[in-house]
Amino acid sequence: TLRKPISQSSMADWASKNLNMHTQGIFRRRISISNMLSWNGGSIKKPMLITSNRTIKKEACEMFKLVQSYMGDRQTRMDRNHVALVMVTKCWSMQGLRDELYIQLIRQTTDNTCYRSLAWGWELMAISLAFFSPSPKFQSYLEGYIYRHLDSDEKIAQHIKELVDLKNKKITKSRKKRKQNTEDEGLPISTYAKYCYRKLHKVAVTGGKKGLRKPTVEEIMHARNAILTPSLFGSSLEEIMLRQQDMYPGNKLPWVQTQLSQQVLALGGEQTEGIFRIPGDIDEVNALKLQVDQWRIPNSLSDPNIPASLLKLWYRELEEPVIPQQFYQECISNYENPDAAVAVVQLLPELNRLVLCYLIHFLQIFAQPSNVGRTKMDVNNLAMVMAPNCLRCQSDDPRIIFENTRKEMSFLRMLIVHLDTSFIKGLV
Repeated sequence: TLRKPISQSSMADWASKNLNMHTQGIFRRRISISNMLSWNGGSIKKPMLITSNRTIKKEACEMFKLVQSYMGDRQTRMDRNHVALVMVTKCWSMQGLRDELYIQLIRQTTDNTCYRSLAWGWELMAISLAFFSPSPKFQSYLEGYIYRHLDSDEKIAQHIKELVDLKNKKITKSRKKRKQNTEDEGLPISTYAKYCYRKLHKVAVTGGKKGLRKPTVEEIMHARNAILTPSLFGSSLEEIMLRQQDMYPGNKLPWVQTQLSQQVLALGGEQTEGIFRIPGDIDEVNALKLQVDQWRIPNSLSDPNIPASLLKLWYRELEEPVIPQQFYQECISNYENPDAAVAVVQLLPELNRLVLCYLIHFLQIFAQPSNVGRTKMDVNNLAMVMAPNCLRCQSDDPRIIFENTRKEMSFLRMLIVHLDTSFIKGLV
């Protein structure tokens, strides 16, 4: 659901308060905000955003050159993957640089007369959003900018034509060279914008890449591919099933769900103390996630907590929870009634019902007394760690959230104890 973004006047107000106004000429006249936020073929001598951090001041100017290199506006010996890796790693390691990168990308994708450069600028924004979010202070500004490009392809094409026509009247050699590079290359800008808009909302909640391992070239390439090929994580169940149609046409369940579940059991997860409660090493989980998104399960896994953590992440990151939002109230109203709780499951859309029943069947294995003795994870503990991954409270009121958490847990406990999932055996 698209939220109404901040108005153009609010964005202008934000810019006037936060932009580090540049000057030009021997009289050091201030550059206007519109010029500050228009494509620039030269370098910058100070950051775009106001900062007192000396390291950020130095890094920001170098990063602007890297942005230009990635977009093809500056020559470099590095390939574009490595240019992106250097930038993303800097911003991932240094939080103060993140907003600076996003405002530089806004600048270089505004009034840009080269379509290929423009498309690569948006591509870089999409890649960056896979690793880190802007600050809460900057998020609404970036959201407003992206929102205005969701259906902008015709306007952009017309705007580029007008700008090129204007510059043709007083052309220089460098401009002529750039003008020849205005042929359409890359995806429509609206495709990038729609992806970025969705990704921005997700990364604002999840917080981007976690762990201690720095980003890799493989992750950069994966983030770029995700623009056109949706990830198995963070998509809707319907999208995931559509993606696997060619590879596993007969499957009735998401491949990622069944494979990770089977991995947990294959590695002895039902006999592992604290399973689902003790998180797997975050860097190992990230590495497995990258593999799974390429339809691969490595043979080198030894710790069941790794696939168990990734499985929880998959449920949690679904675009819509396994139990869709319209059934939420019914769930928490019937958290003490076994028959009513089971009846809610039968009302779910067929795909959601199968996915939920597979999960409950999976959890029922761990709830067996012989396994609980080893895992120390009884039905209450299993319900407590899994309920937040199946149900999502939409309220912002802490009291309602706290009260509903108990009801969500109790509802899932009812399903683990009372739902008949025998039909799910052998289903993939």
